[in-house]
This record gives sequence, C-alpha cells and structure tokens, in this order.
Amino acid sequence: MWLKPEEVLLKNALKLWVLERSNQYFVLQRRRGYGEEGGGGLAGLLVGTLDAVLDSTSKVAPFRILHQTPDSQVYWSIACGASREEITEHWDWLEHNVMNILSVFDSNEDITSFVQGKIRGLIAEEGKGSFTKEEDPEKFREGLMKFERCFGLPEQEKLVTYYSCSYWKGRVPCQGWLYLSTNFLSFYSFLLGAEIKLIISWDAISKLEKTSNVILTESIHVCSHGEDHYFSMFLHINETFLLMEQLATYAVRRLFDKETFENDLDILKIFHFSFLSPPSFFNRAHSQQFSAFFRLPKEETLKEVHECFLWVPFTHYNAHGKMCISENYICFASQDGSLCSVIIPLREVMQTTVRAPYTRRFVLVAGSSASDSPKDFDEVPSKIDLRDNSKTVSTEALMTVYHPQDAENLDPKMLKEKMKEQSWNILFFERGHGVSMFRTKKTRDLVVRGIPEALRGELWLLFSGAVNDMASSPGYYTELVEKSLGTCTLATDEIERDLRRSLPEHPAFQSDTGISALRRVLTAYAYRNPQIGYCQAMNILTSVLLLYAKEEEAFWLLVAVCERMLPDYFNRRIIGALVDQAVFEELIRVHLPQLTDHMMGMTFFSSVSLSWFLTLFISVLPIESAVNVVDCFFYDGIKAILQLGLAVLEYNMDKLLTCKDDAEAVTVLNRFFDSVTNKDSPLPPAVQQGSNLTDAKGDHPKVDITDLIRESNERYGDIRYEDVESMRCRNRLYVIQTLEATTKQNVLRVVSQDVKFSPNDLDELYELFKREHFLSCYWNVNSPVLEHHDASLPYLEQYRIDCQQFRVLCHLLSPWSHCANRDSIALWTFRLMDENCHGLINFKQFSCVLGRRTTHMHSTFTRELHFGSSPERYLLVCSLRLFIYFSQIGKGKVDIQAYLKQWQDELLKKEENIKDLPRMNQSQFIQFSKTLYNLFHGDPEEELLYRAIAVVTSLLLKMEEVGRRLQSPTSPVRSLAATTEVSAESPQKGQEEGSSEQTEGNGAQSLRKNHEWSFAFEQILASLLNEPAFVRFFEKPHEIKTRIESAKNLQLKARTRVSEVDFQVSYFQTCTWTGTW
Repeated sequence: MWLKPEEVLLKNALKLWVLERSNQYFVLQRRRGYGEEGGGGLAGLLVGTLDAVLDSTSKVAPFRILHQTPDSQVYWSIACGASREEITEHWDWLEHNVMNILSVFDSNEDITSFVQGKIRGLIAEEGKGSFTKEEDPEKFREGLMKFERCFGLPEQEKLVTYYSCSYWKGRVPCQGWLYLSTNFLSFYSFLLGAEIKLIISWDAISKLEKTSNVILTESIHVCSHGEDHYFSMFLHINETFLLMEQLATYAVRRLFDKETFENDLDILKIFHFSFLSPPSFFNRAHSQQFSAFFRLPKEETLKEVHECFLWVPFTHYNAHGKMCISENYICFASQDGSLCSVIIPLREVMQTTVRAPYTRRFVLVAGSSASDSPKDFDEVPSKIDLRDNSKTVSTEALMTVYHPQDAENLDPKMLKEKMKEQSWNILFFERGHGVSMFRTKKTRDLVVRGIPEALRGELWLLFSGAVNDMASSPGYYTELVEKSLGTCTLATDEIERDLRRSLPEHPAFQSDTGISALRRVLTAYAYRNPQIGYCQAMNILTSVLLLYAKEEEAFWLLVAVCERMLPDYFNRRIIGALVDQAVFEELIRVHLPQLTDHMMGMTFFSSVSLSWFLTLFISVLPIESAVNVVDCFFYDGIKAILQLGLAVLEYNMDKLLTCKDDAEAVTVLNRFFDSVTNKDSPLPPAVQQGSNLTDAKGDHPKVDITDLIRESNERYGDIRYEDVESMRCRNRLYVIQTLEATTKQNVLRVVSQDVKFSPNDLDELYELFKREHFLSCYWNVNSPVLEHHDASLPYLEQYRIDCQQFRVLCHLLSPWSHCANRDSIALWTFRLMDENCHGLINFKQFSCVLGRRTTHMHSTFTRELHFGSSPERYLLVCSLRLFIYFSQIGKGKVDIQAYLKQWQDELLKKEENIKDLPRMNQSQFIQFSKTLYNLFHGDPEEELLYRAIAVVTSLLLKMEEVGRRLQSPTSPVRSLAATTEVSAESPQKGQEEGSSEQTEGNGAQSLRKNHEWSFAFEQILASLLNEPAFVRFFEKPHEIKTRIESAKNLQLKARTRVSEVDFQVSYFQTCTWTGTW
C-alpha cells in the first residue's frame, strides 16, 4: 500500500527494522521478528506488542519502503506491505518506473519532490477505485486499508471509525483496536505473540450496554450468541457506545423490521453515502432525541444547540438550560430542576427584538393571542421563517354532542370542573396559551389533577405535538378520507369487524354518528400508513380520542401516538410494546425487588402488562378514570404509563406476594382496577363504568385515580426521560433476538420431524442458513432477498434463500463440493426443491436436501414425475433420485437385496406414478455417465468407480440390445454395444478424461444412427446397486458436524469469491429451458 510521504529518522528505527534491500534512492525493510523462526525471540514479541498497543492506526505492516537521498539523514516512508509479495511488487515498480528518471535531476530536493508527487498521484489513482475519497483524513485512510487487509471482509463493507481499546478475556486485558463498520464490530490485538481477531455482526448482538464493576470503572458489554464481550477505553467511551448503539439499531431494523426501516429516508441516505462518518450518525441520533423529547415531527433536524438563560417573567427568574434550533422550531429545556420548557414554532413568531447586542440577548414575541408572553433568550437564530397558522374546520367532539354541559344547573362535580377550568385559564394568562406556552412544574400538577372536559381535546393536541402536524398539513385529512372511503383491503375488513366493539357501552358508539367517525379516522390512517394499516387496540384508543377531539384532531392524535409517542407498537409483531414491557420489568427489578423475587419463573408481568401499554390502561380502567391516564400520557409520554404501572403493583404488593400462580395475581389486579374511581368526573352516571359496579365487588376499598396518579409521580417521578429512552434502545435488541429465537425454535420443531440430524446439528445448520440470507443483504440496502423477508409470514417462510445462496451453502456442506459438476448438481437440486418456481426455498426444503428421512423421501419425488416431455427435467429427476437415495443409506451396512425388494413393492403400489416416467434416451444417458465420472474424481477408489461405471453402462446397453433383439431380431444394434465395450476399457488404464470423451463421442455417433435406444429408471437403479464400489461410495458416512464447523469459518470468505451473475444467469436459463418460468 502506498503511503503519504512522511519523514522518518532512520537511526531511531534501526532496532525495530531489518534491512532487506537497498539502492541509491530506496530502502526496503522488514519488521524485526516477522518471518523469523520462533517469531524473532523476545525482541520480536516485544516489537509486535508495541506495534499493536502504541501504533496510531493498527498493527504496523511487517514491510516498508523508505525513500532516501545521498548525504541526507532524513528518510521518507512511501509504502508498506502485509506480505513479501506485496512489498516486492511495489519495489519492482519503483525500479522499473522511477529509478531511471531520478538520474536526470540535479538536486536532492528535486528528487524528493518528484518522488513525493509520484506517490501522491498513485494514492489518488488508487482512491478512484475504492469508496474512500481523497478528502478523507490520511490517518483514516491507512486505518481503512489495514482494516480491509486484517479482517478480509468484502470491499463493500464500509468502515465508519476505529478506536483504541482493551478487550477483556477474563481478568486479563488485551490492548488493541476496535473497528466499527456498517455490518460488523471487529477487534484486533497482538500481544506478546498472541493474536486476537474478533468479528461480530450487528444483527447477532442481543445485549449492548455500558457497565461497571470492581475492576472496570466503565466498559461496554456486548453479548452475541450467548457469549459476553467487554471493551474498555480511556477516551471516547460515550461516543463509542452511542455509535455502536446506532449501528446495531440500524442493522436490526434493516434486517428484522424492514417495514419501519423502508420508510426512514434518512437512514437510506446515510447508507447510500460512499463514505460514512461518525458525525452523520451522531447528528441523526441527536435529531431523533430532539424531536422525541419536544414531540416535534420526525422530519425535524437539529441544527444548533446553545447553552442559555431563559427569562421566566411570571417568576422573575432566569432558567438555565439549552436552546435547540431546527428548521421550523426553537425549543428550550431547563437543566436546573425548574422543569421549564418552551416550544416556539417559527410560524408563530410575530416579532424579534435584540435587547442588548453586547450581552447577546434577544426577545421573541410568539403566539396567536395577546396574552402570550415574550421569550427572552441570549442567542438569536440565523434565520426566522414567518408562516400563517391555517385552521381547518371539522366536526365537533362527540362528548360535546352527547354530554353537553348545563351551565345553569351546576352540581358539586360541575362546580369542581369549573374550578379546574379557572385554574387553567389563570395558567394560560401567566404562561401563555398555545404551542409556545411555558410548561413548568405547575403545568404538570394541573395535568395530574385531570384536565377539564372542555379543554381536554385542545390540550391533548398541544402536548402530543399533533397540533404541529395538523398546522403543517391543512386539508390532508379531508383528502385522505375521500381517497380511502370505499377501498376494500384486509385492514378495512378488520376495521369493520371491530367498530361495534369500541366502547360499546358509550352512547356515542351506539349510533351511526360515532361509528361513522371512527370508521373514517381508522380507514384514513390505514390508507396513510399501509405498513401499520390497522392493529387491534387502535379502535379503543381512537374511540376515546373522538370523545374529546374533533374528527381531524383525533386523526392527528392517532398519528402522533402510533408514529412518534409509541413507535412500533401497532405493527404485526408489536415490537414497541414488547420493548416497553422489557423496560417495565427492568424498572420493577430496580424499584420492587421483592415482587421480582416472588414472581421469578412466572409469566405474570408479560401477560398482564401488555394491554396496559397497548391501550394506555383504557381496557382495564373505567372510562372516566382512564382519560386521566391519557392526560398524563400526552404530557409525559410513556414515562407516565411506566410510573402508573409501578404504583399499581406497589399498591397491591402485599396481595401479590401471597399469590401462588398467575391466575390468582391477575384476579387481584382486576379487582383493584374495578375499584378505581374518579370522584371528580362530571360524566353522567349512565356513562361512568365505575358507578355501575355492584356492591358484590365492594370488598376492595375504592381508589381515586387522581390520588393514584399523584402517588406515582411522587414515588417514581425521578425516572428520567433519557433513562427510559436508553433502556428502550438496550431492550430493543434483546426483544428482537428473543423473537428470532422463538422463530428458530418453531422452525426446528417442524423440520426435525423430517430430517435425521441431531438437534444441535440442526440448530447450527439453521444458523448457517440464516446467516447466508443476511450476508446477501449486508452490502445491498435494497436487496431482493431482503424484500422476501416478512415477519408476518409463517415461521418456515420468514427466511428463504435464492439459487445463488443455495449454491454457496452446497459448496460448503456437500460431500461432492470437489466435483467439477458441483454447480450443476446444486442447480438441479435447487430446481427440484423450488416447487413453486419462485426462485426461493425455505429451511425445511434446504435441510431435507442434506438429510431427509428415508420414509419420507419418495413422496417428494413422486410429485416431480409429471413434468411433461422436458428431457432436462427428466435427467434432473433421475440423477437426483439416485444421488439422494444413496446419500440416505450412508450410515450402517445396507442390505441391497432388501432394498431391491422394497423398491419392487413400491413399484407395485405406485405403478400409476412410475409408469409415467419417460425412459432415458442415449444423449441423456451419456450426460448422466459424465456426471458420475466427475462426481468420483479424487476419490480413493476412483479407479474402481470408473470401472464400475463402464460395467454398468455396458450392462445396460447389452440388456437393451437383448430386449431389442427379442422385439425385432433383425435390428442392427451390435455397433453400439461394441462402442460401449471400448469405452469400458479406457478407465481401467487410468485414462479417465480420454474415456469420458471417447464414450461421449463414439456413443453420440452411434446414437445418431439409431434414435430409439432408451433405458428405464428401474434398469439404471438395479444396475448401479449391483456394483459394490457404488454402494461403498454412497454409503460412506460424512460427519455433518465437521462440515458445519468448517462452513462457519469459511462462509464469510466464500461471499467474496463467489460469482453471483454467472450462476444466476445459468439458473434462469435452465428454468427457461424447462418451461418453469
């Protein structure tokens, strides 16, 4: 590898380098200890250790070339090499292309300038053919080249960055370098002669977290395939962990959760870049955190962050925090415990005033009403965009239609409701009203008490951020309704089925008004987001939204919940809900350890809490109490649900500790939820579910929802948003890997009934199969194989491989991988397994090729007998039936006579299937014989096998000749038998290749004279079974475990050598020949 010329003081390096070659202008050196017997002794080991620990990029290359000029003590490093062949190639190039030119220069400075320019030109030329760019830092370029050479990954693998770190094996640290690329986490270390090379694919990681213990103050814990790996570093550990988290998340989403990945255009842009830089990942992560924290549209990109003070006018206090600026918003969040935050849409900015230029203070006056207060910051955005705040008219909220408030007859509950409204009006007067209002601790206190009925829809829209979505897309909902109504899809069918099940006790959904509104909202959303479409529990949530919000507002609230506040909740595998369940269980272990110890081994938490998260407690609490929970959810997000769940468990702790099984614990919680009331609810008794409870359930004391929520805030309010998001990221990997493990268990349970592999071997085989599927997706974002992966399909169909991938696995696992016809055999086998002609096979089909049980073998092939008149298909079925039959009798001694009797019985039982099998003509038989010749090449009994082939072919032809004579005694057929006898003698003399060609040539010449020669399938099989050499070859046992271990080590390298285009073309051509496409 050519290097950017750098000065080297040679006298300080003589102890580390040994001279190999030199001339007047160049020196070739070898690193001490490399290539020497015994590793160069202690000096060589020390040098190798220094290279791995102290070098700024990675292990030092063992060879290098220096440029020198006479009478100069300064040398310039211009090339390095990992092998003698590589460095010799560079040396020879210098001698042939540079040495002759240097003699024309007059001064040493001119010579050095020319050499440096020449080397830089070579580096630039090399960069054109790779994905590295000239503007990349030189140090990164060197690290990149060494990364490629050290790990041998395909050229398409993009290195993101690398860090110096220690890898802990037990209590011993190994200093080395951690490389982070798009698909792999790699580590390399060389310490006192011990080399450690580690490659972990991101999709195999089930746990990624920062940990600390007695030995390590802080380290990164990576768990993959049940193995734990620990990495520690002095610098950049937070940066490293964030980048690892991003790369692992992207890999998991792309490979396991493609329905959300395909809609994320930012990710696709990042992976399409030829050069990936850590800042692009960091910026995206910060933008995601920014938009999630402030409930902004996902498209918002964080541009700038500044520390500042915000003047809070109603408290006369400067709140210290951070100001975040994006294209359309200016946001502030305090960091001094005052819980003050502000969101200012630039569309609402009315005035900008610089109060004191020298103190860098400015004032923004924002809002849609005169009561809004000015916001006083110490930084000013570079550009402010003024936009109109358009409003769209929609239907009224259902609650105002079915339960209008009577202003004249105010009972005590209505008076309390009016007092709540007055408290909020005071808050609006002090802190502003609208998106840009100040949000403080007092705001949360009022939310905990319950939002008034009249303000609930408006504040839900405000706190969820749905108001921003609606303001930026006027008329969008009306357009969706027009497009979606009348459509007939699976989602619309499910919606129609669930419409009457949505709050059926509420009068609003006992009429066409409520049902029609619910239908329009759900159908419009399914049309907007077909990846989610419709999921159960969406109808319950949308029903509550329609009670308090207008129809269009309810739609945007649903968008905010499904796509931003509860990500991945409402997809086919409800991954988001499972992730939050795992977060909830982690919080239980921290805050309620007694309950965790008692419930160990029970599925209580996962079975009970799922509905809490999916429906925000609406399905378990009375409606008048559930809406208070929804209030807190829209203000605090999932944190409110987690806090309430912990409070519920703590409230019932004593009873749960006495439970002996899940059913008893569920009963305890159901009784508790039935006892939850909302004493301040203004809803009429006919609507309140809690008021309809009978006295039979009155043994449990009543619990007010406001008190329960307040207690959850007091006890668990210290749970931070940042901690919840961190736990979400950490548990997401675990949840997805758990789902994948479940898929594997179901697949193996089904497949194990049809194959003869041990459970461990079948498990390893599945991992190879799945890994081959992923390897085709690593370096192609839009891989066609990836498009076929669908988690909603049956377990067996979730992972399938194409013809090319099957070829690679056959080369790695088949005992005939050395055969010259191995590609043809793989192609035939794949075509046989691809029953639907989709170009894909699943794991069951793949494993049956390698080890189907004999009792099930024939049923597969009888389906292949009705193939028309295609000679290629005929050859395929005949040869494969022979090959796979022999592979099944590979263990233990085989009774040939018993098999012949079994075969005869099968012919009698299934005569109607066998009789339709065409006879093999001469050209097909010759091709079949050539395949056998190639199959036996390199076998210890190769000579005997060739003789057996000659005997079988001669016998078959003589049998056919006798049959022809019996039918037509005057028919001239002797010449063909003679030709076969000649071909039978050639293999016995050791001239296998000549025999094959002579058999084909002479046979073909004779066949042209007589086109009526043919052989029955039974004749070929019986003749082959009469040759002991054939039987020994096919019954030779092959240890599948050894081949699997070898395949695991070679699978990644095989991807770099395989030629996909040629084999895929041959597959489609052969499919076209047989008329299957």
